[in-house]
Amino acid sequence: MERVKTALVGCGKVGGIHARALASLAESELVGHCDADPARAAAFAERYGGRAYPDVAAMLADSGAQAVVIGTPHPLHAAPAILAAEAGVHVLVEKPLAASLADCDAMLAAAKRHSIKLGVISQRRWYEPVLRMKAAIDAGKLGRPVLGTFVMYSWRDPSYYLSDPWRGRWDTEGGGVLVNQSPHMLDLLTWLMDDRVAEVGGYWANLNHPTVEVEDTAVAVLRFRNGGLGSIVTSLAQKPGIHTKVHIHGSNGASVGVETDRGATFIAGVSGIAEPPLNDLWTISGEEDRLAGFQAEDRATFAGCDAVTDYHARQIRDFLRAILDDRTPAVTGEDGRHVVELFQAIYRSNREGRSIALPLD
Repeated sequence: MERVKTALVGCGKVGGIHARALASLAESELVGHCDADPARAAAFAERYGGRAYPDVAAMLADSGAQAVVIGTPHPLHAAPAILAAEAGVHVLVEKPLAASLADCDAMLAAAKRHSIKLGVISQRRWYEPVLRMKAAIDAGKLGRPVLGTFVMYSWRDPSYYLSDPWRGRWDTEGGGVLVNQSPHMLDLLTWLMDDRVAEVGGYWANLNHPTVEVEDTAVAVLRFRNGGLGSIVTSLAQKPGIHTKVHIHGSNGASVGVETDRGATFIAGVSGIAEPPLNDLWTISGEEDRLAGFQAEDRATFAGCDAVTDYHARQIRDFLRAILDDRTPAVTGEDGRHVVELFQAIYRSNREGRSIALPLD
């Protein structure tokens, strides 16, 4: 099998997930690692193969990498992505694509200028109950998606923010629950609604994490371009965490939903995924009795996989196949930009006290 020479930028907690996936895939030849801490890069090279490099430029010049995965803190995504694009190397970025729209646009422009593929991690699109929802929506079983909701009641304790010096600060994390924990579900919401958001009204607050600067809770109402409506309630202020859900309701009255996480959302490199993602709502006419069967299937699938790594691996495989087959990856840089635009619109709405039209100025 033809393989893509791959390399990793950022050898922290989420970097371990990417390294395990890159080392396991038949489509990948893992050739390099770099990190701000050379010792961490060396440890990754010893464990997963490839060489350690002191910086991105050296790795791009020496390793022969054809694709890089970037797992640095959010405000530090753009610089290595642009360096890679300028070297003709394809780029897959851990969510979010960036912390600012300016960085997103610089990355997209570099990708276009140098004809490389740019993607962003959204591995929950590969969850079986999510794929089941998408297939039903695409088949017209809901009519047209007209109402979408995303609710996350999760938790982060003080030790989480102390675990890395960049967490909980506007300048080094780029934001709080909207930037870090919500992008996966913001992506699912817009993907399953099959539309972009046209207008946002929102608020954010820090309800019970007084030692950090950023928000732990945000709420918003959405109007989609096609006239559909949506709502967001996302929070890290419920101890010990309750659930995370995305529900889609159709013009014919049918509804489908997924509970992507039970309890607190998992922390990359720290905690596992203890319970499977499951469809928790299914009222399609003639299929109302299938929910228990869906849940049994997905519990069996979950029991036979490493949910933390395997879904990342499925998306990374898609990205590498997109390179080999010269096609568009399933999750594009433009998809990632829309998520950043959405959470930045919520910040702006809170700041200016009004609803915000998209695209942003």
